[in-house]
Amino acid sequence: MKEIAIIGPTASGKSDLALEAAKKHNAYILSIDSLSIYKEIDIASAKPSANELGEVEHFGINVLSPSEHFSVATFTKVYKKALSKAVKDSKNLIIVGGTGFYLKSLMSGLSEIPEITHETRAKAKGILKNLHNAYGLLFDADPDYMRNIEKNDSYRIEKMLLLYFETGKTPSEWFKENPPTPIIQNLELFEIDVKREVLRERISKRTKKMVGSGLIDEVAYLEQKYTRAPNCMKAIGITEVLDYLDGKISKEEMTEAITTHTAQLAKRQQTFNRNQFEKRAVFGSDKILKEIDKIFS
Repeated sequence: MKEIAIIGPTASGKSDLALEAAKKHNAYILSIDSLSIYKEIDIASAKPSANELGEVEHFGINVLSPSEHFSVATFTKVYKKALSKAVKDSKNLIIVGGTGFYLKSLMSGLSEIPEITHETRAKAKGILKNLHNAYGLLFDADPDYMRNIEKNDSYRIEKMLLLYFETGKTPSEWFKENPPTPIIQNLELFEIDVKREVLRERISKRTKKMVGSGLIDEVAYLEQKYTRAPNCMKAIGITEVLDYLDGKISKEEMTEAITTHTAQLAKRQQTFNRNQFEKRAVFGSDKILKEIDKIFS
């Protein structure tokens, strides 16, 4: 059994490449996408079609309800399940997706987090009502660590605040004393190389296709069933539609906003991959397929 990973910015063709390689080399696919893991978010996540999911068994897709939160720990469980089944079934495993943070976490490992008491949760609850103040409190205590967390990342801010209150130690202090253990080692990692203008055009076409396929109806349904509270309802492709439904922007402006924000996301993904994955091979899709042939042959 062998495993590889294919990363790259959104709309770079990762899923198609992984599917082709998986069919050719007797492999399962593990998706590392922060939206595809949710059931019912089909168009906004641009997840593989039902036919594609039927051709090759996928993991990490349609796992959670939109009301449930997806974390690194969740993804780790999904990975271990995929790996176990691949080994059992004598399959290879292809990891693919644009959320490089989760893959990096698997390769770097996770630190043990202490159990949080009810008293600590109660203490943090009031402060978390004002996310700006909560972030500021943590930043004052541990600026080096908090620079890596977005000011609106409510989930990670809450996790770090609970850790800080429970242990009395800053995140940097805690993680230094409790170093992570890598879960994946010696992973062959490929990144799809695609020119910016080509990627922008793909993003534009995909966005128009999503809108034409019923994106607005999907988001309206999700809002009615789950409200706007879940983190997944703040994703690109959903927030813009909500603005349209609120009458803040036109349908044309909504489509352009999704395209622009997705292109900005793609640039952030490329920057993250470049900075976090030193030992990655950056090739075009055809070259990656040839390299995968060598590994699995």
